[in-house]
Amino acid sequence: MNITALARKLRVPPEELKAKLPELGFDIGSKALKIPDRDVGKIMAAWNDFKKRQYLQAKMEEQKTRTDRKAKVASGDAPVIALPPFISVREFSALLQIPVAKVMQELMRSGILASLNERIDFDTASIIAEDLGFKAVAQSTQSSHQTDDQGEDRLAQVKAAEVSAETTAPRPPVIVVMGHVDHGKTSLLDAIRTTNVMAGESGGITQHIGAYQVVRREKLLTFIDTPGHEAFTVMRSRGAKVADIAILVVAADDGVQPQTKEAIDIIKASKLPFVVAINKIDKAEANLEFVKGQLSEAGLTPEDWGGKTICVPISAKKMLHLEDLLDVLLLVADLEKNNIVANPNRLALGTVIESKVDKNSGPVATVLIQTGTLNLQDPIGIRGFNYGRVRAMKSYDGQVLKTAGPSTPVKILGLKVAPSVGDVLEVPASASALEPLNEQNIRRTGAEEISVKTTAQAAEGEDGKAVLNLFVKADVLGSLEALIGMLEKITHDFVGVKIVGKGLGNVTDADVLRASAGNAMILGFNVKTVGVAREMARDKEVEVVENSVIYRLFEAVVNKLKTLVPSEKIYTELGSGEVLMIFKKTPQGLIIGAKVKKGKFIPQAMLRVLRSGQVIGEGKVDSIKIGQTAVKDVLAGQDCGLLFTGKAKVEVGDQLELYQEEIQARTFAA
Repeated sequence: MNITALARKLRVPPEELKAKLPELGFDIGSKALKIPDRDVGKIMAAWNDFKKRQYLQAKMEEQKTRTDRKAKVASGDAPVIALPPFISVREFSALLQIPVAKVMQELMRSGILASLNERIDFDTASIIAEDLGFKAVAQSTQSSHQTDDQGEDRLAQVKAAEVSAETTAPRPPVIVVMGHVDHGKTSLLDAIRTTNVMAGESGGITQHIGAYQVVRREKLLTFIDTPGHEAFTVMRSRGAKVADIAILVVAADDGVQPQTKEAIDIIKASKLPFVVAINKIDKAEANLEFVKGQLSEAGLTPEDWGGKTICVPISAKKMLHLEDLLDVLLLVADLEKNNIVANPNRLALGTVIESKVDKNSGPVATVLIQTGTLNLQDPIGIRGFNYGRVRAMKSYDGQVLKTAGPSTPVKILGLKVAPSVGDVLEVPASASALEPLNEQNIRRTGAEEISVKTTAQAAEGEDGKAVLNLFVKADVLGSLEALIGMLEKITHDFVGVKIVGKGLGNVTDADVLRASAGNAMILGFNVKTVGVAREMARDKEVEVVENSVIYRLFEAVVNKLKTLVPSEKIYTELGSGEVLMIFKKTPQGLIIGAKVKKGKFIPQAMLRVLRSGQVIGEGKVDSIKIGQTAVKDVLAGQDCGLLFTGKAKVEVGDQLELYQEEIQARTFAA
């Protein structure tokens, strides 16, 4: 047979075949053009055996290299690299100083097909970096949450101008109540207002921002109630931006908790004067001194400990010392009276603290008027666009209003679309000064921004991950934003979430159709699935999860993701030894006498056979005996007999290496 034809059959260049044949035991001259037909079959068998040994050698080296790399990363000895949220494969390769081909090979091994200029996200890049022996850390980036900066700048500008203006007058202080979940913030407001807000909230956790007013010593106080669960971080920080004074509620039996520390950070960043209300002093487990010690550690030293932090022990449940707390708030407001002013005679300016679409009233927004007076029929301007007119106004307790002055929370009807929570509303001198509102110029709301960002990350960075598609529905915009923001925090190396749709109101048949098309799970917060939609979801096998407590929806998503986490293959080197004797052949392999030199030998382990440092074959150890006794393991220095299953042609003097190959389930922790 012609050498060129044989090389084509073996898929190898003729020159390489010629150079390799002497090593395989075939004495073919360097200038030979043909091979005897009787040797063709032998050469093909020898070549296939050589390629198999080459593959096994590479596999062994790769296994050992991966084990060494992971050990270095785990011990902290691996080089550290800082990665941005997204990076192209080419840039990633240059950063690691590893050939692009090697990086792409590692990506493909993880199931990711990416071109040179294609971008991968941080999670993907960090996994690949770890496999290549590097420890990845995220580059510090600015917060991705976008707010109405233009509106906030305008608000700050107006406030700064009014502090020194002669036209200003005192206004009621706006007080924000903050603290950890279940520390009694809503109970405190209930006690102050002698109303029962708690009964209307699910799971004892406030779900929406609410604004209320109370009278103390003939002075009006405006309270903003912020949810305590960590999902509402953004909503709490917005509450702090519109407030004059903060109440930090800390339970006497629970002390300073994660959300307490977060609230302290928000208060400090906002430079708000504040009062600490130590609640639940009626409980037997209450420990005031311990709580004060924790507050001191957090940088808030109580007055009776020589610091400047005012602490008021209270019991909202037993109505204890509430008057003392209100008096302290009035005292703080009096100290800050030069800053708590506004011009009631100017056009109104305020902040949206809640927004929703009511099935009867249409878009409704709760606005805290911060300066000026809002009147019926006033045009509503947000970011320079015409959002409609004030058709009706209601106070927090449902009273119909004709005007709303500074520090007044008011529900507005007459909007064309629901604004974003945190948007700044300003009444213009003339409605003609506002641009018309249409689909092209409506800036996406905060909730939509979060959704778009989450979707973009999923589309761009989830290659190779198991992605759970979600369709999110909620009753109001603030809750929708909080839920999506909470889902956005889920990060994992192998699974992720993608928001494929969202909206306000009950789950409809159209939602089910969209979820079905996107292979998505529907999450419904404080909403119901209408009858037709429920039947359709059952027919189309669309999973719908409804709950009126936000963190239970989050738990449902986490539990679903746990089922999607793929298993990983773990290699463990067990031991090595030498072949002392070949006892006999079996239909499946050989019975080998061996000496363990390092580690241990155990039954059912994988075994690789090496000769002169090169892998010549691979198989499995079915059983091990010492003498006539089957054993569970053989330690270094002992001789044993192995029942080896495999096709390798083992000889006396060959080296044996045993290893385990396990499929291990990965854990998921959100």
